[in-house]
Amino acid sequence: MTRAGERLGAGRHLAPGEPPADTVTTLHQLGTADGASVSGVLRVVPGAETVVCLMHPRQDFTHHVLVPELLTAGVAVWTQGSRSVNNDLNLLHEQAVLDMAAGQRFLREYGFASVLTLGHSGGGALAALYHQQSGLAPAHRIARSPGGRPVDLAGAELPAPDGALFMAPHPGQGALLQRLIDPSVTDEADPLAADPELDPYLPRNGFAPAPESSAYSAEFIARYRAAQRDRVRRIDERAQSLAAETATARQRAKTEGDADQRRRALAPNILTVYRTDAELRSVDRSLDPNDRPYGSLFGSRPDLINYGLLGFGRLCTPEAWLSTWSANHTHADFLRCAPGITVPALLIELTGDQACFPADAEAMTQAIGHPDVTHQRVRGRHFGGAITEGEPTGASLAGRAIRDWLSTRFPLAR
Repeated sequence: MTRAGERLGAGRHLAPGEPPADTVTTLHQLGTADGASVSGVLRVVPGAETVVCLMHPRQDFTHHVLVPELLTAGVAVWTQGSRSVNNDLNLLHEQAVLDMAAGQRFLREYGFASVLTLGHSGGGALAALYHQQSGLAPAHRIARSPGGRPVDLAGAELPAPDGALFMAPHPGQGALLQRLIDPSVTDEADPLAADPELDPYLPRNGFAPAPESSAYSAEFIARYRAAQRDRVRRIDERAQSLAAETATARQRAKTEGDADQRRRALAPNILTVYRTDAELRSVDRSLDPNDRPYGSLFGSRPDLINYGLLGFGRLCTPEAWLSTWSANHTHADFLRCAPGITVPALLIELTGDQACFPADAEAMTQAIGHPDVTHQRVRGRHFGGAITEGEPTGASLAGRAIRDWLSTRFPLAR
């Protein structure tokens, strides 16, 4: 029998601690500028004048591990979902910006003196995109998603945040997937088809099972990375073709109006993307070394997980692929958006991270467009857990770092 700690995805998530006893919690449903509905949870401690907003484009952050840490530091906490929370089949980051804007407007109307964003993991690129767009004149904002869907950011109110916090941000879903996607796939319709010359989990290519680190040659890494880019481009081409067909059908449905054209406009095309847990750094710890354990974000056996259902970008519409998962087309790319972050910023790198590597953290810090930028490293894993059992969690260390940073820049209640 497999023990709980041996399951493929064991140890990914960390349960949050208890909030202060005097925390007041309220639930809110908000409307977006384009008519969608999103919800959020506001937690306030007495005397809080500063609020920190935690949001992810795909995940539910209601019980994020930093919530009690932030409340204890003396700030209110707003955890918000997008319209695509826990169901990213048709996630468009451009719409997620409108979702975030609804929360930002609510927090301003509530009366907080300072409103800050906190981007964890994929929330980092979304926050960076929001900062970038909120800082632009309306006429210069994004008007369409990469798949061609109109998104009226120009007509929306996008309140500018007062500060930006990041914990373990990765460079964006598209950039992340491009280095995770398995380039040995030879048939997009066959989950098992593999080119042995590019298979990252064959010993002849340098793979070694845990606990021994794999050792890939420079020549293999170069071929592998090039092949990853090629596979993403091939999927891009298919997504663009399908998105164009859908756009044409929608236009005909508007002009012709008959039921057949409306059905064609509504009929979805779903991309299935096999094998997206194949980052070489997951198993070769000599590449961009840090304190990370062997394995990927999804567990200690990426050689098995890669073939399962779990993984990034596995099922999505062509529009969602182009907006979220394509490194070539997404707007939500941290390095491209970071110059638009023109407020004080703190980026916390977790030294055992398996998605934000040291080179990433340094590049993202350097890209931020405000002179008051702090890059701090603390021991911990991507989701906030401890690297070694018995030591402080990454979330608790990050919470202390955030409190210290906030205390010199924004009012705290405690």
